[in-house]
Amino acid sequence: MSETSRAFYFSHCLETRSFHKITFLDLSKGSIPNVFLQQPASKDIMSYSSSQKSQTTHHVSHSSTGGGETGSRSESESRSGSESVGGNAAPKHVYVPPTVAKQEEANVLRAKFLVAFILLLAAAGVATTTNLLVRQQERSDFENQFAGYATEIVTVSGSTARQFFDALDSFASSIGAQAAAEHALLNTSWPFYRIPEWSVQVEKLAQLTGIRGPYVGIAPIVKEDERQQWNLFAAEQNPIWYQESIEHEGYTDYTAQELFNVTIPFTYTIDENGLRPVTRPGEVVPYFQSYPVGLPPGLPIMPTNVDALLSSQTTAEVFRIANVTRSPAIGFTHITREAVFPGSQIVQPIFDGPDTEAKDRKMVAVVLMQIPWLDYFKNLLAEGDDGIFVVLESACPKLLEDGTLSVRKNLTESERNIITYRVDGPDAVLLGETDLHDPEYDDLVITDVFVDLGIDQSQLPEGSCVPVLTLHVYPSAELEESFQTDNDIIYTVVVIAIFAFTTLVFLLYDYSVGKRQRIVMDRIAKQDMIVSDVFPTAFRDRLYDNQGKNIMTENADMLEDDGPFGLDETFAGRSSKIGSAPLADLFPSVTVVFADLVGFTAWSSAREPHQVFILLETIYGAFDKLAYRHGVFKVETVGDCYVAAVGLPEPTDDHAVVACRFAGDCLKKMKDVTLKLEVSLGPDTSDLDLRTGIHSGQVTAGVLRGQRSRFQLFGDTMNTAARMEHCGERGRIQVSQVTADLLAEAGLSRWIIPRNIKMFVKGKGEMQTYWVRKRSKPIKPKGANLKSDMETLEEGTETDESSKRADEEDNDSLGIEGMNKTERLVEWNVEVLTSLLEQIVGSRGGIVNKIQTLSNAERNIGTGVRTVLEECTPIIPLKRFDTEELARRRRTSKVDIGDEAKSQLRNFISTISGMYLDNAFHNFEHASHVTASVKKLLARIVKVGEGNGLGASDPSDSVDLVDLAGHSYGITSDPLTQFAVVFSAVIHDVDHPGVPNIQLVKENTRWALMYKKSIAEQKSVDLAWDMLMEDEYSSLRACIYQTEDDLRRFRQLVVNTVLATDIVDKELQALRKARWESAFSSDESALSNVASASDMVESEDRKATIVIEHLIQASDVSHTMQHWHIYKKWNERFFMECYSAYMEGRADSDPSTNWYKAEIGFFDFYVIPLARKLQSCGVFGVSSHEYLNYAVANRDEWVREGESLVQQFLSKFKEEYAHLTARFDHLVMKLQE
Repeated sequence: MSETSRAFYFSHCLETRSFHKITFLDLSKGSIPNVFLQQPASKDIMSYSSSQKSQTTHHVSHSSTGGGETGSRSESESRSGSESVGGNAAPKHVYVPPTVAKQEEANVLRAKFLVAFILLLAAAGVATTTNLLVRQQERSDFENQFAGYATEIVTVSGSTARQFFDALDSFASSIGAQAAAEHALLNTSWPFYRIPEWSVQVEKLAQLTGIRGPYVGIAPIVKEDERQQWNLFAAEQNPIWYQESIEHEGYTDYTAQELFNVTIPFTYTIDENGLRPVTRPGEVVPYFQSYPVGLPPGLPIMPTNVDALLSSQTTAEVFRIANVTRSPAIGFTHITREAVFPGSQIVQPIFDGPDTEAKDRKMVAVVLMQIPWLDYFKNLLAEGDDGIFVVLESACPKLLEDGTLSVRKNLTESERNIITYRVDGPDAVLLGETDLHDPEYDDLVITDVFVDLGIDQSQLPEGSCVPVLTLHVYPSAELEESFQTDNDIIYTVVVIAIFAFTTLVFLLYDYSVGKRQRIVMDRIAKQDMIVSDVFPTAFRDRLYDNQGKNIMTENADMLEDDGPFGLDETFAGRSSKIGSAPLADLFPSVTVVFADLVGFTAWSSAREPHQVFILLETIYGAFDKLAYRHGVFKVETVGDCYVAAVGLPEPTDDHAVVACRFAGDCLKKMKDVTLKLEVSLGPDTSDLDLRTGIHSGQVTAGVLRGQRSRFQLFGDTMNTAARMEHCGERGRIQVSQVTADLLAEAGLSRWIIPRNIKMFVKGKGEMQTYWVRKRSKPIKPKGANLKSDMETLEEGTETDESSKRADEEDNDSLGIEGMNKTERLVEWNVEVLTSLLEQIVGSRGGIVNKIQTLSNAERNIGTGVRTVLEECTPIIPLKRFDTEELARRRRTSKVDIGDEAKSQLRNFISTISGMYLDNAFHNFEHASHVTASVKKLLARIVKVGEGNGLGASDPSDSVDLVDLAGHSYGITSDPLTQFAVVFSAVIHDVDHPGVPNIQLVKENTRWALMYKKSIAEQKSVDLAWDMLMEDEYSSLRACIYQTEDDLRRFRQLVVNTVLATDIVDKELQALRKARWESAFSSDESALSNVASASDMVESEDRKATIVIEHLIQASDVSHTMQHWHIYKKWNERFFMECYSAYMEGRADSDPSTNWYKAEIGFFDFYVIPLARKLQSCGVFGVSSHEYLNYAVANRDEWVREGESLVQQFLSKFKEEYAHLTARFDHLVMKLQE
C-alpha cells in the first residue's frame, strides 16, 4: 500500500471514527487476516446495531500467554448506558455502523438515480427528436413531391386548356371562312348555311383539344324576320346532316327519318310549362347541327331548333358576354336539366367572312360546347401517385334564380361555381360540385389560372362577370400516408434500443461494481464491528483518536520485520522504532470469571463437527445474552472455557457481586440449554455441566499489537481465576478469598460457604476457597427492596421487564424442562427417524398411500422359516442408484410425512423405550448411544450433501452422486436402507435380560428353547416387528414402504443388522469374517475387472451387506472407540450389569477377577480389528480414523489405569449394593411392624 493511499485510509478512518481493521488489508486481493475470517458472519449488521434484546457477539478462541501469565482478548462489550445491578451501574455499548458510510451509500444511490434519470431523459429526448426529424423529413418529402405533382397538373392542364381555345377559335374561323366562300358562290348568307361533313370536323376538333366525346353544336343568329324562312331551311337541311352524321358516327338507335320525325319544325323553348314556340321579338339563336347526333338523354325530341338563349340562363349569360366582347366566353354548367355533367359552357362566336381581325366583322353564329374538363386531369401522373384533389373554381358566382349574379363579397359554398376532382395516377374522377378537399392541407395549396380568356371587365355590361377559371390543387391524407413509413418507429426503436443497451451495460457495470463494493463494504463493516467488539470503548476511542494515528500505521510496518523490533534490539530500540507507547491500562478492581464446560471433550468425540458448533454457539450465545443483561464484559472463549470480567473497561464497585450473579445465571442457563439440546443433539447432552471459578484483583489490559492486534488481559488475577475453575467441581461456583471478602463487604456473606479443605494453587500454595451457595427459593426480608443487598444470588437482575421478555423468548414450546431423560431420548430418536422418513417419502415424489394389498405380505413375511436367524442372508439386494428418483427428490421440496405418521412414530419409539429393561448397560440410553454412532457413520458416508437428514446440507454442493453410490456400495442410493439401519439400532436390545445368550440357554428359558442361539437379538426383532405390524402403525408403515419389494428389503435389513450385534457367537462371527475376506480380498478386486454386470451387482451387494453389519457392530461398542471418559462410563455400566448378574446367581464366575485382562483382549481381538476394517473398507471417511485412534488410545489408557478402575467399579457396586440392601431391610422391618 502506498503512503498516499495509507494516509487517505487513516484520514477516512479518523473522520468516520471507524477503523475497519487493526492491520492493513489488501481488499483488492480479497485477503483478510484469519482473526476476521474466523468470525461467524453477522446476518444483518444493521439489525445487530438496533437489536438490544438479542445482541450476541462472536469472537475468536485464541489467547496468548506471556510472562507466564494467561493472556486473553475481549470479543464484545456491553452496550452503553447502565443497568442497575445491586445498586450500581454497569457500562454497556451498542455497535453503531459509521454514519459516513450510510451517507455515502445514500449519495451513491442518489447519483445512480440521477444517472438513470438522465439516461432515461436523454433516451426520451433523443428518441422523440429522432421521431420528429424522421417524420419531418417524411413530411418534407411529401410536400416536395406534392408540389411537383400539383405543378405538373396545373401546367399541363392549363397548357391543354389554352390549346383547346386556340383550336376552338381555329374551328370557328374555319367554319366562317367556309360559309363565306359558299355564300359568295351561291349568293347566300347566314343563317342559311349547313356545315358540310359536320361530324368529321367536330371529331378533328376533339382530337386537337384532347376532349373525348364533347357536346358541340352550331347555333346561327336568326333575325326576327328570318324565322319563317329559317324554319323552312332547317326542315330541308336537317335530314341531310342527320344522315351524314349517322353514317359517319355509326349511330344505330334511330334513322335519319325517325330523328326528323321527332324534330320540332320551328324555333322553340322548353320551360316549366312545357314546349312552346319562341314568340319574343328580336333575334333567336336556334340549335342547328349538333354532335353527337341523336336524342339527348332524357329528351324525346331532337334539340334542333331549340332557342339557345332560352335553353339555360348560363348559356344566355355566356352568349351575352360573347356577343358584347366579340370573343369566346365561358360559364359553369351544373348537373341540371341544362347539362348531364358539371363542366363549362363555352360560346365561340363565328363571324361573317374570313377576316377575323376586321373591326366591322359581324357575329353570325356561335359554336356552343359543353366541356366536362375531367379529361384534362387524366394521364397526368404516374400509377400510384394517388390522392390529389383538384378544385376548379370560377371567378363568377352561380346565377340567381332571376338570371342575375350575386353581388355579395362573401359568397356561400352553394353560391360559388366550384367543381372538385380527385386525381389518382393516370385516372381522375369527379367528386362533386363543392369544395371537397381536406382543410388540413390548406397551407399546401397550389393555385394557378386555368382559363383566362383575356376579357376586360370594363367591356361587360353591369351585372356581368369576367369568366376566369382557377385551379386549386390540394394533397390528401392518403397521399401523405403513402410517404409515411415505419422509419420513424424503426429509428426511434433503434435509438431506444441503443440507450437500453447502454443502460443495461451501465446497470451490469454498476451491478458488478456494486457487488464488489458491497463485498468490500460488508467486509469493512464487519471488520469495523469486530474492532468495536474487540476493543472496549475507552481503548477504541483512543485508537480512533488522532493521537493513535501512528499506532495503527505502525502495525503494517511491524509485520514487514521480525516483530516490533529486531531480535537483538533493546526496549529502547523498540520504542524508537515504533515511535509510540502501547495502549494499555491498569484496572485495580476487576473480577474475572472462568466457566468451563465439563464433559464437553468426551461428548464432542461422539458427535459430528456441526453438532459440536451447534452446542457451543447455543450455550455461548445464551451466556452472551446474560453478560449483556448483567453488564459483564465478555473477554473470550478458549476452547470450551468462557472467560468474562466485571470492572472493566468502566470500573464498578460491585464487580464481585455482579460476577457471582452472572455465574449463577450461567449455571442455570447451562442446564436449561442442554436439556433442550438433548432432543436434537442426542444422548448425554444433558449430562454436560459447568465448572466455574472466580477471582478478584487487578489486571493489566490493553492492545497487544502485531499481526492480530487485539485487546487482552494479563495479570495474576487471570491466572488465579483459571486455577479456581480448574480445581472446582461440576455444577458449582468456586471463588477465591479475595472475592469472598468483597461479597462479605457487600453484606452478602450468606452467599458463600467455605470449602472443607484448602486448595493447592500453583504459584500460590494453599488457598482457602469458597463455594457460592445455591438457593432456589430465596426468602426476602420484610420491606426489602428488589435491588437491596438482601437480594439472593439467583434473583440476579432478572426482575426487569426486558429480562423477563428475553427469558420468555428462550422457553421451549415443547416443555423440554418437564421431560425426563428417557422422554428426551425418545424425542431425539423420533427426530432422527422422521428426517429419514422424509427422505424416503421424498424419493417417491412425496407419495404416501396406505396400500391395503400389502396386508397379506405383511402377515406372511417371515412365516416360511422357523426363527429370525434363518432369515439372515449373506447378500441383501439393495436398491440401485436411480437418477430419476434423485431428480424427484431434488424437485420435491421439504416433505412432511403428516401428523398422523409422526404421532405413530413417537408412540412406537415411546413403547419401545418402555420395553427396555432397567439394566445398567443394555438399556434404552445405550440403544440411543448406538443410534447416535450409526447416525454419525452414515452421515460420514453422505457427508458431501445428499440431504438425508443426517447432517447433510445443500444437494447442489454434492459431488457426483453416481460415484458416491459406487463408493458406498449403494448404501447411499436408498434412504430406506439408512432408515432400516438406524431403526435396527433403536430396537436391537429390546427386552434384553441383562445376561448373555449363553446364560439364557443354561437357564432353559422359553426364548432359549425357541431360538437356540442369538436369543436376545432374535427376540428383539420379533417383539419390535410384531408391534410395528399392528394396525395402529399403518400410517408409519406407509411412509416406510409402498411396495412388497421395499417391505422385504426393509425386513431383511432389520434382521441382518440386529443379528449382527451378536458378537459372542463364534460360529456367526466366523461366517461374517469369511464374508468380509471374500468381499474385500485382493482376489475379489482382481475378479471385478472381468466380472459380468450381474456379478458386479452381487459383489457390490455383498460388500454393502457386510459393511452394514460391521457398521452396527462398531456402533454397538462405539464407546470403546470414543473419548476415554465415555469409554469409562459405559465400561463401568457394563461391569455393574455383569456383576449384578453374578450377585443374582446368573453368572458362573466373578467378573471382577478377569475384567482387566478381558478388556485388553476385547480391544486386541475385536475392537481394534473392527476399527481397522472400518478404515480399510474406505466408506466412512475420517470417522474410521477417528474410531481407530480412540480405540488404540483407550486400550493404552486401560492398560495403565484398568486395574485400579476395576477396583473402583467393585467398590462402587458394593457401596450401592449395601445401600440398597439397607433400604430393603428397612422397608421389610417397616412392613413387619
